[in-house]
Amino acid sequence: MSLLLLVIAGTYFVIWLRGPHRTSRAATWAATVFDPAAYGLVPHAVLDPRRPGPPAPPDRSAAVRSICEAAWTGDWQPAAAYVEAAGEDWDERWSRLELLADIAEQDDAWLTAWRAADPTGCAAATLEARRMVDRAWAIRGSGYAHQVPADRMAQFRELLPAAIEAAQRAALLAPEDPGPWVVMVLAARGAQYTPDRFGPLWDGLVARAPHHYEGHWQAMQYWCAKWYGSNRRMMAFARRAMDKAPAGSPLPGIYVHALSELETRSGLRALPRTGAARRRLKAVAQALSTVPADDPRLPALRHLLADHLAKASLHAAALEQFRLVGRWCGAAPWADRADPVAAFDLARGVAVRLSGTKPLPPEARNLKDTVLHHHG
Repeated sequence: MSLLLLVIAGTYFVIWLRGPHRTSRAATWAATVFDPAAYGLVPHAVLDPRRPGPPAPPDRSAAVRSICEAAWTGDWQPAAAYVEAAGEDWDERWSRLELLADIAEQDDAWLTAWRAADPTGCAAATLEARRMVDRAWAIRGSGYAHQVPADRMAQFRELLPAAIEAAQRAALLAPEDPGPWVVMVLAARGAQYTPDRFGPLWDGLVARAPHHYEGHWQAMQYWCAKWYGSNRRMMAFARRAMDKAPAGSPLPGIYVHALSELETRSGLRALPRTGAARRRLKAVAQALSTVPADDPRLPALRHLLADHLAKASLHAAALEQFRLVGRWCGAAPWADRADPVAAFDLARGVAVRLSGTKPLPPEARNLKDTVLHHHG
């Protein structure tokens, strides 16, 4: 019996040893031999690290410029109309409020005027509460708590509860709107809300928008180990979010965000390696295939998914995500590297090599390359 155990252990050791060596050889091939066009991928020379995916359509960009220009001249009405046009698409409405928060970061006099002119409007009140959260974090900074001066930490501790109170008042103006509840969930971890205090905020949000993407992302942050949860609680939350997501929702992408958080905190070895974890990654890929192609959250999720599929040795599935993102590589994890283009291209090459993908016939490469340049 002991001999049998020794043979099994030796077999697992060889498999374990072969894995890193195989990946290393694939990386060498990708860095020295890999020709993306030969495999129907965008050539290295046209990779673009400026953004995760294609830019917004020209008409949307023009609309945003118009809102910015109006706001910075004191006219808040186009901003108000922009939010209201989202109707009860709560994810889109929140996305528009986030854009307005970015505009207000440079000059918020127009927001003050909006609040004065429309004191019972939920959108302006929610945006004001959201801005209070931003100001609190700007005062605190991104350092560890012991690195923050006492006076700045005191201001931070005062401003976040005030932001939650402002969001609670905004919630009374439109009880069906989840926006104020997203602000509360966002502010809760910095305000040191314990789980028993966080729970009612979360319940209030999902009662209004059960699949709110940003709300779930913020709650995932709350449940991670660096705040008020643990690796286990965060991953359980991400799995529940994924399992309840309707078709067409990007919500399953929360799972790959959680994997990235897990890896950042606890290292590569902390990533789940079970068959169930691999099946779940495949399920994320399937779920994202139902998300509308123009959803602005989709490209960044595909980048993360490609990375985690590769780390789970699902190289063919990773390669499919690389095909779908095309020439764009301005997203995590590549954007965190010294040379995002090189990191992205290397990962593509490794996926090609380890998936066993065969090169296209020479006559098909030129046609494929033309199509990729046209649609990239």
